[in-house]
Amino acid sequence: MRAHQIMTRSVISVTPDTGIVEAANIMLKRHVSGLTVVDDAGKLVGVVSEGDFIRRSEIGTGRKRGRWLRFILGSGKSAGDFVHEHGRKVSEVMTPSPVTISEDTALAEIVDLMERNNVKRLPVIRGDKIVGIVSRANLLQAVADLARDVPDPTADDDHIRSRIIDTMEKNDWCPFGLNVIVRDGIVHLSGVITEERTRQAAVVAAENVSGVKKVHDHLCWVDTMSGIYLNSPEDDDLAKAS
Repeated sequence: MRAHQIMTRSVISVTPDTGIVEAANIMLKRHVSGLTVVDDAGKLVGVVSEGDFIRRSEIGTGRKRGRWLRFILGSGKSAGDFVHEHGRKVSEVMTPSPVTISEDTALAEIVDLMERNNVKRLPVIRGDKIVGIVSRANLLQAVADLARDVPDPTADDDHIRSRIIDTMEKNDWCPFGLNVIVRDGIVHLSGVITEERTRQAAVVAAENVSGVKKVHDHLCWVDTMSGIYLNSPEDDDLAKAS
């Protein structure tokens, strides 16, 4: 399998001048752990993630180093830490020039890049534009939905996947972080919903795509006020049966 077969195509992005409070609120509202950072031309310039908010002055988690260690590391390191802990814009806390992949990057290479660079997500680039993102969650979903010995999806499955995603992304009820995996016409839907009626709409939308034989619902429901997280009824039934 390759990146384009499992990537999330609806990528949430911010600009370098976006405030960190706004970026944090976007991540919380959209239930994502990272955001791509693009310039005015839409070119990828960085990535900001949950890890960039761990060391912050607001919550008293700034680094506290002894005098001797500060001497060894030099003033430049201390200055950089200060900017990261007190910066008010995304450009001051993001990881610049992130590692990227193409739509045709094989999953084995994606895993190697994640491990080698200690990252949880890789932006997918076509030319200068970002067209998707592959996260550990996408890989986990692929493992959960497909057996290890399953061959690459056929071209027909690829077309079915594209049509399902295109159909759903046209609607304001499209699940957050929508991911679609198709094998032999059997569809696996995953992502986050905040309204139960969205579940039925998503399943119906997939069922109406030509070539779809069956739809498996792995959509998770999240209450935006309390943060309560529930698996899909189908996944709950599978867990009880195992």
